[in-house]
Amino acid sequence: MAAHLVRRCCWRHFGAFISPASAVPASLLVPAGKMAVARALPPAPLASFHTSSPSSWADGFSVKELVEDSRNQEYKVIGGLVETATSPQELLQLTELHPLNSNQASLIITQLSRLAAEKKLETESIVRDERFQQLVSITDSQISHVWNNTLVSLLKSFYLLGMDRNSREVQSVEQEVLWRLRRFTFKHLASLAEFLVVRQGKESQLLNEIIKKLELRWTELEGTRTVVMLMGRVGHISPALMDRLEDKALELAEQLNPDDIRKITLALAYQNRRCVPLLRAMSYHLVQKHSELSLNVLMDLIFAYGKLNFHQPQVFQKIATDLHPHIPAMTPVEVTRCIRSFALLKWLSLPLFEAIAQYALDNTKQLSITHLCSIIMSFARLNFQPSGSEDFFNMVHEALQGQLHSLEPHLLTDVVWSLCILQQAKAPYLQQVLAPDFHAQIRGDQSLKAQNLQLKLIHINAAAKLESPDYQGPFLPPEMLSVAEPGGEKVTLLQSSLREALVGVLGSQDNGRFDARTIYGWQIDAEMVVNSENKPLPVKNFAAPHLLCPEGTKPLPSGARRIAFLRWEFPNFSNRSKDLLGRFVMARRHIQAAGFLVVDVS
Repeated sequence: MAAHLVRRCCWRHFGAFISPASAVPASLLVPAGKMAVARALPPAPLASFHTSSPSSWADGFSVKELVEDSRNQEYKVIGGLVETATSPQELLQLTELHPLNSNQASLIITQLSRLAAEKKLETESIVRDERFQQLVSITDSQISHVWNNTLVSLLKSFYLLGMDRNSREVQSVEQEVLWRLRRFTFKHLASLAEFLVVRQGKESQLLNEIIKKLELRWTELEGTRTVVMLMGRVGHISPALMDRLEDKALELAEQLNPDDIRKITLALAYQNRRCVPLLRAMSYHLVQKHSELSLNVLMDLIFAYGKLNFHQPQVFQKIATDLHPHIPAMTPVEVTRCIRSFALLKWLSLPLFEAIAQYALDNTKQLSITHLCSIIMSFARLNFQPSGSEDFFNMVHEALQGQLHSLEPHLLTDVVWSLCILQQAKAPYLQQVLAPDFHAQIRGDQSLKAQNLQLKLIHINAAAKLESPDYQGPFLPPEMLSVAEPGGEKVTLLQSSLREALVGVLGSQDNGRFDARTIYGWQIDAEMVVNSENKPLPVKNFAAPHLLCPEGTKPLPSGARRIAFLRWEFPNFSNRSKDLLGRFVMARRHIQAAGFLVVDVS
């Protein structure tokens, strides 16, 4: 091994002075494991300094390898036969017709794996063939002579052909790769890491060693392709490497094409890494430099932005505009995925949503009940009412008729809750979710999911009481109208500012009630009662039918009014766009229906 390393070092130091076209004395080609004294090299011609440069072996081949390849006509002949072979039999016959060295045997094995993958051939018969075993034996006996590039391909081919990872030959190649990691180029390491992530997963010792080398040699990163590949395939294994990759991607942001940006944003989304500088840079170049984006890029971008909750209005407007002409030709899955992402981002594009509503009308038979439910819930999240709402909701009611029993309880609750926001909930829907048998499933369940379901049932119950005068029941029992208060909620700056301002106006804290939880499932941030002259009255003295445990019993004096203050604390909305958020709209409607004058605070 020591002799092998010495020989390699010698060739690294003296290789720059040898032209690939110049003759190499035979005495310099020292076999592995033997020591020889090399004769002094004659001075190289001046031209050789121009014809031979460090870049000529930067791809992983040593100078000796390049010289041997260029001088060995037999190698070129066999290489041509390997490349032109169209079947495994042609490749295996080469073992009978030519004496092969380890590099040639490795090339044949690599080509066998390619043919098997391209033609979807059964690999077991190839691996069992005696001629294949002979090729493996040749590579194993001379593994230290296999060139770096060929060794990487050989290891991949063994895995692709389904060879036993515990076999001596495979372990020998893995060990040789492990020994040579420091001599591999960065591209070799990246290629191996990408391959091993899929084949072996995080538990691979070889993969872990490769990732360590990538972390140490990250400054060698060149070109967008390697950066994009590593972020998508390997970054999730090593946060330290992912940090470096994000820095490099930011540096190369101007060179990224739309597909590169798509892959990077997806990688960030799947890893929940909200790298704001990188996202901003990619968003800028996406809007400024790329006029046309494909459907796949548009779909993946809006999904990634939604998952990361990253808001870029210019990007959203571009995506919505570019998606609009694609809507009629899209599949139901693509349509629902698209609209769900826009709903998560709380971004309403009227032309796009109108096109989706028309799509639903034109493709009623192609839409499954699940797809239709996704569209309804997305419309409700943004409180979107199509211009042809009557036709749209007639289609919805017809499609839902007789399908309610087939829906999973949480999905059914979400759909009815969404229809309540859109003021389209009919008596059969309300009866389905407010029936005792339905809510008995979650009674006593303290999980967060059950609490969210119960809260939505309370909202539906409020809609049934306040907005459906013809609805006769059933309703939720009183013990179901309270939900456990979420723990660990911090008082926001807006909350504290509102309380301080109101205490100053009211004169006394008895004239106001703060953070009142109602029987309708909504929380009133502040509440006060004023007389006909708009002077505050002690709120606790009067009956409060909207509370679970009212403190007073007196009726309101003639001309007195209740005033409720509701926080509007959504950073991606303005005062003019409050109606966009369906949940807030329904809360305001219900509190108004309970006899309050509602004041929005933002």
